[in-house]
Amino acid sequence: MVEALAFPENKRAHRFFPMKPEDFFYPEGRTEAYTVIEISLMEGRSVEARKKLIHLLFSSIEEHLGIAPADVEITLFEVPPSNWAFRGMTGDEAKLNYRINV
Repeated sequence: MVEALAFPENKRAHRFFPMKPEDFFYPEGRTEAYTVIEISLMEGRSVEARKKLIHLLFSSIEEHLGIAPADVEITLFEVPPSNWAFRGMTGDEAKLNYRINV
């Protein structure tokens, strides 16, 4: 996120939802390492920045965790800043310490 989307180093808001193997569907051709990553973002990142993020995730997951790209599914969900709320305001009202349009 820091490298691809120019997030500040201290910007971290991650949630992990582990599931029991019997509760998780593995598509054909995937292994028990199958991993689904869903990322919510405020709209504004370029196609190039989003693709850079996706490719960095694939390569980092393979390098550091040994999970092959065939076992990783990534989806980016973009939300208009006016529909994203935090710290008592919407994203279009907030003064962020980083740029959205990268």
